[in-house]
Amino acid sequence: MAQAVGIDIGGTGIKGALVDTTKGILLSDRIKMDTPKGGEPDDIVKVVVTIIEQLKVEKTLPVGVCFPAIVIDGKTMSAANVSHKWINFEAEKFFEKALGRDIRFVNDADAAGVGEVRYGAAKDVAGLVLMTTLGTGIGSALIYDGVLVPNAELGHIEVDGKDAETRASYAAKERGRLSFRSWAKRLQRYYSALEFLLSPNLFVVGGGVSKSYEEFLPLLKLRTKIVPATLRNNAGILGAAALAVDRVDAAKIPAAKR
Repeated sequence: MAQAVGIDIGGTGIKGALVDTTKGILLSDRIKMDTPKGGEPDDIVKVVVTIIEQLKVEKTLPVGVCFPAIVIDGKTMSAANVSHKWINFEAEKFFEKALGRDIRFVNDADAAGVGEVRYGAAKDVAGLVLMTTLGTGIGSALIYDGVLVPNAELGHIEVDGKDAETRASYAAKERGRLSFRSWAKRLQRYYSALEFLLSPNLFVVGGGVSKSYEEFLPLLKLRTKIVPATLRNNAGILGAAALAVDRVDAAKIPAAKR
């Protein structure tokens, strides 16, 4: 049984749990704390330290942290709903120093996508899986035959001359006081564009609104099968933990055999 801690940092809350990454289940209660106002690195890492202390896990266990940003080689290159101090910030090294542990720092949508592919709605699906999270914006993850293609910012493709998430996110639905049927027309344009560009084998739709998938997914007419995410609020935790274990396992393989 492989174990790791998964931490999911969001604009309003930070969640964490101990994970069995072989079975894709939580081995502890999920601990949730508020994201500190302003979302600055020093304040957020203190919350993460507190969560890990409350989990009482072994020092040898790796930690996967997912975060709402483009993440390249452990550095956060953007920031959504948190302090701009995260932009061009050595996040992975910062967390490793603060926690005294091996850290894998990844984009939050990527972690959720990996979680759904390994343990959820896209388990055992071959080919290209495209996950989108419909919320304040549109997050996205591309996974091909189980391999993550990181930092796919597909919420920002141009559809009808506009940034897609400004029209098709759940926040856009709420701002415009749109019915599910009216919103589905915007989603149709978005997913049709993705389908044309990428020809995925499966769409997975996450975000809080996915709980109401029966209100809008049946209204979409696509060649590609489209299904709701199944892991809900645990997707990021599970995916981040799995990616942390992947790094540890890769480090055990001699360079000549990789």
